[in-house]
Parts: sequence; C-alpha cells; structure tokens
Amino acid sequence: MKTNPKIAVIGLGYVGLPLAVALSRRYGVTGFDIDPRRIEEIGAGHDRTGEVEDGILRSVTASFTTKPKDLAGADIYMVTVPTPVTADNLPDLSPVRAACRTVGEVMAKGAVVVFESTVYPGVTEDICGPLLAEASGLVCGRDFFLGYSPERINPGDREHTVERITKVVAGQTPEVAKMLAGVYGSITTGGAFIARDIKTAEASKVIENAQRDINIAFINEIATIFSGLGLSVHDVLEASATKWNFLNFKPGLVGGHCIGVDPFYLAHCAKQLGLNPKVILAGREINDLMAGFVAEEILRQLGKGDAPRSDLRFLILGLTFKEDVPDLRNTKVVDLAARLRQDGHEVDIHDPMADPLEARALYGLDLLTSLSDRGGYDCVIGAVPHSAYASLTGDALTHLLKPNGLLADIKGLWRGRERPAHLRYWQL
Repeated sequence: MKTNPKIAVIGLGYVGLPLAVALSRRYGVTGFDIDPRRIEEIGAGHDRTGEVEDGILRSVTASFTTKPKDLAGADIYMVTVPTPVTADNLPDLSPVRAACRTVGEVMAKGAVVVFESTVYPGVTEDICGPLLAEASGLVCGRDFFLGYSPERINPGDREHTVERITKVVAGQTPEVAKMLAGVYGSITTGGAFIARDIKTAEASKVIENAQRDINIAFINEIATIFSGLGLSVHDVLEASATKWNFLNFKPGLVGGHCIGVDPFYLAHCAKQLGLNPKVILAGREINDLMAGFVAEEILRQLGKGDAPRSDLRFLILGLTFKEDVPDLRNTKVVDLAARLRQDGHEVDIHDPMADPLEARALYGLDLLTSLSDRGGYDCVIGAVPHSAYASLTGDALTHLLKPNGLLADIKGLWRGRERPAHLRYWQL
C-alpha cells in the first residue's frame, strides 16, 4: 500500500460526508453518492444533515461525484451506506450489495475495501467479499483485501466527532489492519484500536447500539409502571442519578437509523444460530410500543372527569428522531401522531429542523411552517426537545392552548420552568 493512498468514500450521508472531509485534510479523496441532489448541494457548500459546517465544506479539497467511473484508481474504498431493515424487521443489505457491485466494477488489484456500515458478524467476509470478487473478477485475499471499521457518528454531537473518537479497525490480514490503523489514526485524536479480526469488529459495533436500546427500554418500562403510580419518571431519575454508578438513561420515543434498527441485525444473527434473543427483542418491543403508551396516557389525562371525545386538536412539537438534528429516519413521532388520528383527532406537527419535502415523501405529513398564527389546541405535546422549543415561554405555550388545555411533556423539556398557574401540565 502507498504511503499516501487515494481514498474513495461510498455514501455521503451522516457518516460518509464527515469522514470524507476529515480524510481530505491528509489524503486525496473522492466522495460518491447515488443521489444527484446530494452531490449538487455538497458542491454548493451545504450539508443538509448539519454534520459539516458550510464554511468548512466550501474549503474541502475532496471531489464529489455520482459517476462510478470516477472511483477508479483508488487504493482504499470506504463503504458508509445505510443498513436498514425490511417491513418484517429483517436486515436489508441491498444498499451494501449495491455498493459492492459499484466498487467491484472499478477497483484494481491491490485495493482494500473497508466497510463502516453496521452489520451482523460475517457480512463483510461471507457476503461482501464474494460480491466484490464476482463484480471485479479478482480473488479476495490475494488481489484485493477486506477491512472493517464501524462508524460511531452520533448525529448532532459536536464533541464525539470522527476527528475525536477512537476508531476500531480490523483487516483481512495483520498488514491490512495495521495500514488501516495508520490511516484512521492519522485523522482522529482518539487513535485507532485494532480488533482481533473482522467479525470481532462487526460484533463490537452491533452490540453498542443494542446495549443502548435495552437500557432505554428498561427506563421506558419503569416509566409505564411509575405512571400508574402517579409518579413522573423524570422526577425519579433525578433522584436516582445522585448515585455515583447509576446509568442515567432517559425515556422517550426511540427511533433513528441506529438504535431502532441495529438490534434487529443482532437478533437475526442469533436466530441463524438457533438461539432466541429474548432480551434484545424484548427491548425492541418495549421501545416500539412506547408511542402508543404515550398517546394513551395523554388521552387519559385529557379525559379526566370528561366524557370521551373524538374531536380533540393536538399540536406535536418535533418530528425528527432526535433533538437539534434534521434526521427523520425511523422517527417514532409518526407512530404517536397515527395513534391520535386513529381515534379521529386532529393532529398538526411542527418541526423547524425537519425538511418539509422529506416529511411528505417519507410519511405523507405536511408540517406547519410557523406557530405564530396557531392556537386553540386541546393539547400541545413536546415530543422532541429542540432548542427552539426549550426557549418557548410559558405565555407562548399558553397561547397555543385552549383554556384548560394540556401541555404534555414527553422529554421533560419544560421541567422546573415557570408556567402560568392555570396551565395544565403532564410529564412522562
């Protein structure tokens, strides 16, 4: 391998673009994506994901393309395409397979292909390797080599960026692993950790998000228990967090491309071995049912002392899966809205971070463009704790509600805030 290798990054989303930008400071980089709109906006110096600041993007030396032929001549190919699940929650490897065909058709002898996409152990060597060999006509392990370095991008996180985290790397041979450790280690202050082998690195990634999913599921389950006791889980967690070794996970709607998806990859792997991944799937079930529980609890709060109604007006604040990011993938807020609409209620949604065109394309939802002319809602639901919502005053929130309306706070966004005495308030 050359001392100054040419690198191609396949997939320029939340993971690929920051990686390409970081690498371009030391290496010649070509970024590839199948979406012409994405390449056009990157070329104009704008990243719709918000992961790379526009000023930084405009100064990047990397080239970006939708043409596979522009990838020819690279020494290292880094694949950062998404790994979603099907409607049946089975691994959907079609983006990875497509990336293998694209790379295989242009790579030459001596190339190293590194996968960053989250997969279950064995995918890189048992699926990707043969696909690359078929598309290229080359022999895996002789003419080209495989590597794996799991992505650890946390959308919206400005502290744990690709330039600061520890990168786990693994290679088909010790030499490949050492080379990848050098490349990745040169762009991050966190250094590189060489895993024992590729399957070990794949496994390390898939359990990271599964672990987080299970921890949040526990908090969500106790939230349902405490709700029946008339307690707020946020109040309970505030007290418990004073213990030095308490893991302070927060309740809520667990969506996004990683935590809401990766456990199914691990579960699929377990089932292939004839094992029943009870804890993993139980956590997923609890978190997937949380939107329904929240909707039922809000309706119960609204129905106290009143006859059941089917003509309530709701305003949901936030649609993205996480605060202060524009990512709409696998957001569970849509499940909350669907549950409320199921009973015939009117539901409006507002989110200053979300792309209205994407919201319509993905979920058929029309977002409110402003809150200034809105009011008369029976309930306002704080679903996503965007900074814009945290700054809303008690008077502004009251203005959105009918007299005796309910402010429902899923994430504890307005805990401890001064509110008008007449404002009804419920927190999860």
